[in-house]
Amino acid sequence: MAIVTGGSGGIGEVVAARLAQEGQQVVVHYANNHDRAQHVVARIEESGGTAIALSGDVADERHMRELFDRAEERFGGIDVVVHTAGTLINSLLADLDLNELDRVLRTNVRGTFVVDQLAAQRLRDGGAIINFSTSVIRRSVPTYAAYAASKGAVDVITMILAKELRGRNITVNTVAPGPTATSMFLDGKEKSTIDLAARASAMGRLGEPDDIAEIVTFLAGPSRWINGQVLYADGGLI
Repeated sequence: MAIVTGGSGGIGEVVAARLAQEGQQVVVHYANNHDRAQHVVARIEESGGTAIALSGDVADERHMRELFDRAEERFGGIDVVVHTAGTLINSLLADLDLNELDRVLRTNVRGTFVVDQLAAQRLRDGGAIINFSTSVIRRSVPTYAAYAASKGAVDVITMILAKELRGRNITVNTVAPGPTATSMFLDGKEKSTIDLAARASAMGRLGEPDDIAEIVTFLAGPSRWINGQVLYADGGLI
């Protein structure tokens, strides 16, 4: 069984559907968009899979403990946790609203601690934890300081947790997408900005959620020798 946080979002939705195709029973987590989460569940069920939608604030340990409890009660055990949930702001550091910074750090950093802690406690041996970061970290893109800082913390959490789970055959990795055609990336951007991002890839296009879901599926299943790594999935940004 797999829990996908942010499962009602662009990448999360496709990841949830792909894991269901691979035979996983899926918990589609959402924060606020109930209708969208139910759409994802319906999509999975129409394809012959099994899924339920559960809500909660990823940074609230009580919410997420209840979600993990309900997942275990429904499906009997947890094998995979994919933590895609996150939030993004763009601002020059000099102009950054520190209240907005607190919001980003709460969701992206505390939220990862909460979800990964529960995953470490609840996953059956042989499972997989997959976090999400960003390729912006190694490109140092202006206006992304808050977001990149929060995701840099995710990278470190991943590498340390992988070592702390020694002996349980649980892999812990992070996927760091480049510009991907989701609402998080596209909303509010001029076409010229989007086109520039597409040209920056050696593949000459934006990533698609399916590109990322394929990597997650690999990490969640057959890939048992990749552990404690940050995998940049950016099409070869140049």
